[in-house]
Amino acid sequence: MIKNNKLKIAVIILIGLLSNSIISQNNLLDEIDYDNEEYKVGLSAFKAHKIINGQSTKQSSKDELYLYVAHRFGSLNGGIKTLFGLDIANTKIELLYGLSDNLQVGFSRESLKKIYTLNFKYKLTDQGSKFPINTSLYASYNYNSSLNEDIYPTLTESDKNLFLGQLLLSTRISDKLSIQLSPTYAKKGFTETIFEEENNIIIGLGSSFRVTNKLALNVEYYANLDRPEISPYGNVLSFGIDIETGGHVFQLLFSNTQTSDDVSVLTDAEGSWKDGEIYFGFNILRVF
Repeated sequence: MIKNNKLKIAVIILIGLLSNSIISQNNLLDEIDYDNEEYKVGLSAFKAHKIINGQSTKQSSKDELYLYVAHRFGSLNGGIKTLFGLDIANTKIELLYGLSDNLQVGFSRESLKKIYTLNFKYKLTDQGSKFPINTSLYASYNYNSSLNEDIYPTLTESDKNLFLGQLLLSTRISDKLSIQLSPTYAKKGFTETIFEEENNIIIGLGSSFRVTNKLALNVEYYANLDRPEISPYGNVLSFGIDIETGGHVFQLLFSNTQTSDDVSVLTDAEGSWKDGEIYFGFNILRVF
């Protein structure tokens, strides 16, 4: 109950900040030169397509192709036996292409669960003088090829399907601080344990603070409201650093989850910050 109250308070505060931003930014944005290229780049709430693990409102423009590589090592508390997790790795490779300035399509595969993903991101609004919030819709279809009929005799082909849908709402409060609210629905076709639910409502909160034009600090939290109380899994809490160099964005991160597929990474964290089950990793985003 305490956790739920804290979550409700956090959501209310973030919604309040978003609402206040709509009111307060109208006069400020009216004074900006919209033909200035620095303004157009600077108004982007986030440097990369993902804040850390979850999606941001940034996406590929028309005919832009991005290569996204996500790498997660094992838990730091593995000690010297696993070289603090460096002996264990999960890699996700993804291509993101802008079909138009508003519509992006992506395809990926991650190595831990052998999940293939087809995703779409559609931009509804840009932050501007008339509507100072970035809004996007994100949806993905995921196929879990690691599920085996020999282990699960009653498994059907449809059980390997996973779906994710998100409404992404972000705003740049100042030239340094951006925040995002991400209401999310995730559906698992098959649950491997009693600690998982097929249908999951998740609330995501994210923020980025730009230290310099090339460096940003990020934090992200996803709370699964439908997780069974007896579940050993937890909510996903991640911290990261963005480093921008030319056509690359490097993201160094620490999180309590090692997975990187769209559904698992947001629904269930296998690690615990309290117990030292923390996973180091990085994302690389390259535009072509």
